[in-house]
Amino acid sequence: MQSTANNAQKFRDAEQMWFWFVSSSKIRDGLRRAGTSEYRPCELVDIETLVTRLHLSGRITREQLEAMVKFGERRRAPSQHIYAENRSAGLWQSAMNTLQLAAGAKGWVE
Repeated sequence: MQSTANNAQKFRDAEQMWFWFVSSSKIRDGLRRAGTSEYRPCELVDIETLVTRLHLSGRITREQLEAMVKFGERRRAPSQHIYAENRSAGLWQSAMNTLQLAAGAKGWVE
């Protein structure tokens, strides 16, 4: 029998991982899966810990974190083409780049 980790479906990218985290956090009752039959390579607490460490180390700023939370709850990335979201789009993209590298090093994203 193969372990769950061997059957885990990696996230496409940090953005997909973040949206999964935000939506799954709302139904946190120990879920390892959120709306799919696929296992993920990490737990919700792993993502929360990673983002917290990135923030505490200064690699993700408070403004970036606020944009991540705001648009994570909206389940979409901010658009650089919408004037009111332009600044958030830049913050989002730089935060996702940082998260992509950190999650990639852990093998959570492709």
